[in-house]
Amino acid sequence: MTAADHFFTARELTLGEDVAGWHRVAALAGVTEENLLLVKQVHGAAVAVASADRPRTWTRPEADVIATDDPRAAVGVRTADCVPILLAEETGRVVAAIHAGWRGLAARAPIAGVAALGQRHGVRPERLIAAIGPAIGPCCYEVGAATRDAFALAGHHSSMLERWFEPRPNGKFHLDTWRATRDQLEGAGIPSSRVHAVGLCTRTHADTFHSFRADGPAVGRMLAVIRPHAEPRTPSAERLG
Repeated sequence: MTAADHFFTARELTLGEDVAGWHRVAALAGVTEENLLLVKQVHGAAVAVASADRPRTWTRPEADVIATDDPRAAVGVRTADCVPILLAEETGRVVAAIHAGWRGLAARAPIAGVAALGQRHGVRPERLIAAIGPAIGPCCYEVGAATRDAFALAGHHSSMLERWFEPRPNGKFHLDTWRATRDQLEGAGIPSSRVHAVGLCTRTHADTFHSFRADGPAVGRMLAVIRPHAEPRTPSAERLG
């Protein structure tokens, strides 16, 4: 049994000015297009909340985490190499979508998502289930020393930097965003058995997924979407998918 209805799109569904594409995504989520809620992603850790108990006029606030307990709505984030993360309370009553590129990981966006569900909805982290979607893998994500330094300046422990950054002969590093994401989610209190990762590299599988590193600035975007249930389901620790 899944905790909440969710999905990750792939390259075959390019989202931009194509109205039909957005209509298809909304239909898959079981909501109207106006209730498919997105944010203006700014590569940080700010949180936007869409509450079921308040009238809503959604204007896409600047944020990289979006949470809701409104079963009329689905929330989503757009990616093309960055890490899409979906969180659900085990009964499906509250959910969140998180966009985490390297800047978001340095800013602890996954931790911010877990904290938001706790502070806003009283959800203990051990009751959460997480799904990590397709993102660029450690095989292909080469970054400079400035990126590693940014994590250090953000206060990440040296032991974590050693786990996440693999030195390369050219003086650069391969960044493991998959591991950094999992470490942050588990560090925030989600049990490791409840963190599930697709483990597919968008750069390696650029024929299937949109990848900024493969396609450049004109790259399309994929969407990670999740929707809470109107009626809480029986708790389950099984994977979201």
